[in-house]
Amino acid sequence: MTAHSWRVLGATGFIGTAITTALRARDIPVTPVATPRLASPATTVHHLIEHAHRLESVIDYLAESFAGADTVVNAAGLAAPDQTHQQSLTGANALLPVLVALAAHRTGVRRVIHMSSASVQADAPVLDESIRTAPFSPYSFSKALGESALYRLHSQWSEEPSAPELTVIRATSVMGTARRTTRMLARFASSPLSSVAGDGTAPTPVTSVTALAQFTASVGEFPGVLPPVILQPWEGATTGSVLRDAGRRHPLNLPPLLCRAVIACARFGSGVVGHRYAGLIRRLEVTWFGQRQVPGWAHEHGVIPQPHVQEILREAHLALGR
Repeated sequence: MTAHSWRVLGATGFIGTAITTALRARDIPVTPVATPRLASPATTVHHLIEHAHRLESVIDYLAESFAGADTVVNAAGLAAPDQTHQQSLTGANALLPVLVALAAHRTGVRRVIHMSSASVQADAPVLDESIRTAPFSPYSFSKALGESALYRLHSQWSEEPSAPELTVIRATSVMGTARRTTRMLARFASSPLSSVAGDGTAPTPVTSVTALAQFTASVGEFPGVLPPVILQPWEGATTGSVLRDAGRRHPLNLPPLLCRAVIACARFGSGVVGHRYAGLIRRLEVTWFGQRQVPGWAHEHGVIPQPHVQEILREAHLALGR
């Protein structure tokens, strides 16, 4: 049986490189697709889709690139949680996925997988696979807008048997040895400031790019119907284990009330300057408190990747001394 052909946008990026590597390890034919640079002033789903339909030349280019493909993965985007330039973020993280879906619809692609972020649910007590979003920053707003637009297209095409299946994978806090966020975590974990709220046993959505790539390949090959949203599975990490692995030392155990007060003050200060530090504050909050997530579709269907977060964090620590 011949393997289905895949196309990957963002194939040279952090997540796209890992996905391409995972697909080739499975002998799946995969072709990278160059990503157009986009910007958009849209702030609603209606205006975003309207803007996308006007970009006929971009849709034509993508449709031509997708010809003969069975599955398209959009791993492109602007992974900049601290950026505040909304039009660039919207273009990369919301307009692009709409254009990819429209081009896939035109070309007869069977399945489109859009790589999104669990940041769209902000500080929800439990991450889940609902279409509910609560963005807290320009970056998370752009990701949430992209998701919402895909749900709108999915609804519009629900009666078309030949329309592509549109699925969003919400990546959690993804780590990789070459990623700046991971290096920052390793430096923090190796310092005297390394700390958690409470006893450090709270589950945290810190995961590995290796497991995410393997999971994406498995989702794309899944023989059944996919849901609109799939959450990247938990890799078993806790707030304490993450810092021990990344810093090779035990973190301080801080009173949770003190940590909550620090986060609240930091958010107030960030709000005064246009929420410029919202992403950084959210990363500190997850480091201290973690975040639970539902087992979800992956557990229900037994599509669980091998955990790699521990080895990646330990490699990040070793890299500090090089």
